[in-house]
Amino acid sequence: MLVAVIVFPGTNCEIDTKYAFEKLGQSVTLVFHKEEQLPQGTDLVVLPGGFSHGDYLRSAAIAKFSPIMKTVIAFANAGGRVLGICNGFQMLLEAHLLPGAMKRNENVHFISKFQHLKVINNNNTFLKKCAVGSLLNVPIAHGEGSYYIDQEGLNQLYANEQVLLTYCDELGGAENPNGSVDAIACICNKAKNVFGLMPHPERAIETILGSDDGVKMLEGFIN
Repeated sequence: MLVAVIVFPGTNCEIDTKYAFEKLGQSVTLVFHKEEQLPQGTDLVVLPGGFSHGDYLRSAAIAKFSPIMKTVIAFANAGGRVLGICNGFQMLLEAHLLPGAMKRNENVHFISKFQHLKVINNNNTFLKKCAVGSLLNVPIAHGEGSYYIDQEGLNQLYANEQVLLTYCDELGGAENPNGSVDAIACICNKAKNVFGLMPHPERAIETILGSDDGVKMLEGFIN
């Protein structure tokens, strides 16, 4: 599988993402945001975490105008698989590849810690190796990670099995670190080929780092 990881000024997780997929035996190419084409044969596009363009105006508001994003949008609309992690999730929202929007964390502080997540739906490529109801322990690191969507949109997400992960405590009970609607941590589009999440699975692929729960998440794209 060929993974294209897009690099924007200010992103800081592209190397972690490259390492994660290479550790899983995949080929990875870093693509600068001013490029206009994806590598031939790209199977998965990843928009990594960080602070693209310094998060000026609002997170990912400028990144959506980068030349490569026209190609990413066309790739996604043609059925290509796209994963947006943290700032990458914000990009997908800004580009309207996913519904909803991001707000500042409810406590107005940057949050950086391990966070438990509950698998809500696995009827998709990304989480197909994770059992519904199972718990994952994955780092989060964001200042604008409070996911918002109106009630009508929320109803549609649930009706179409687009809510994939929610924040929880270590026992699976209620916990919402940033104030997201329904504690949502990860969603996908209706076609289930575009995925966005605030947690960082690429930072949870080795037990020495505190968790390897990210492996079963990213492996969903491979097998």
